[in-house]
Amino acid sequence: MKYRTLGKTGYSISEISLGTWQVGGKWGSPFDPNNAERILNTAIDNGINFIDTADVYSDRESEKAVGKLIKSRSEKIYVATKCGRFINPHTNENYTPQALRGYVEKSLSNLGVEKLDLIQLHCPPPEVYYRPEIFEEFDKLIDEGKIGALGVSVEKIEEGLKAIEYPNVSTVQIIFNMFRQRPNELFFEQAQKKNIGIIVRVPLASGLLTGTYSKKTLFGKEDHRSFNRNGEAFDKGETFSGVNYNLGLQAVELLKQKFPDMALSQLALKWILQHPEVSCIIPGASNTEQLTANISASTIENISKEEMKSIRDIYDSHIRKQVHHYW
Repeated sequence: MKYRTLGKTGYSISEISLGTWQVGGKWGSPFDPNNAERILNTAIDNGINFIDTADVYSDRESEKAVGKLIKSRSEKIYVATKCGRFINPHTNENYTPQALRGYVEKSLSNLGVEKLDLIQLHCPPPEVYYRPEIFEEFDKLIDEGKIGALGVSVEKIEEGLKAIEYPNVSTVQIIFNMFRQRPNELFFEQAQKKNIGIIVRVPLASGLLTGTYSKKTLFGKEDHRSFNRNGEAFDKGETFSGVNYNLGLQAVELLKQKFPDMALSQLALKWILQHPEVSCIIPGASNTEQLTANISASTIENISKEEMKSIRDIYDSHIRKQVHHYW
């Protein structure tokens, strides 16, 4: 495993880390604590030392599973969690310093720790980024020793740019992949200037970039890849990176033709790693096989400049018009 520095936190973290949205089960499936334990321990066994979770993942069960893991291991494991998505209705008005402090306290309890390495605002409404009192509350929590650092998980680049105006924001979690290339413009440039750690989520475009799906693939009724393709439940960009499914399949076929000897998922992860501004990638896994396949992407040969250009060409011809200026 290779390690990178997570911006101004100073944390040395695994460049391929673990996101736990679907740990312990596939999207929409019941949480399986035994499966979660296997995945989490396999991650640590393979050098992963950074785990991203959230209070809303499996209604706090994900945080509890991660807490159990860190108690059982001797390695230093950095844990990032998130807060705010339990707010209902999820509106700017309901984001208050008191409410967010309550969620931090609950996450401390769920994880069984005295201090959170990183707490992230979990894709709040855009208006929240214009409220200094929200960010000031986390300075108090840092001073109290309850959190080590503050980050944000954003849906849009504009939100990330606004967030890093606050001096206490150390990290931004953002969607970046071969079908979502816009962050590698102004945002990466500004984040690098301010030494912001960049955590890349949805690196495989909700599995579209694994190359294993087709028009016949069926997703479960409770799977967001079934019910959120047009943003019915939350931001459309979180599902297949906002790409029309059938159009995405066409672009995937072109990528397969261009790279016939490489697993598409490994290509997709390696492509991200070749952007030095990125601190880590947090692909999810619903079993240990997926996890180890993701980890192995770190060791494959770099993609050449010509190959990087060919990936960009496919994006420009098939994907750009759909997503580039929306997120």
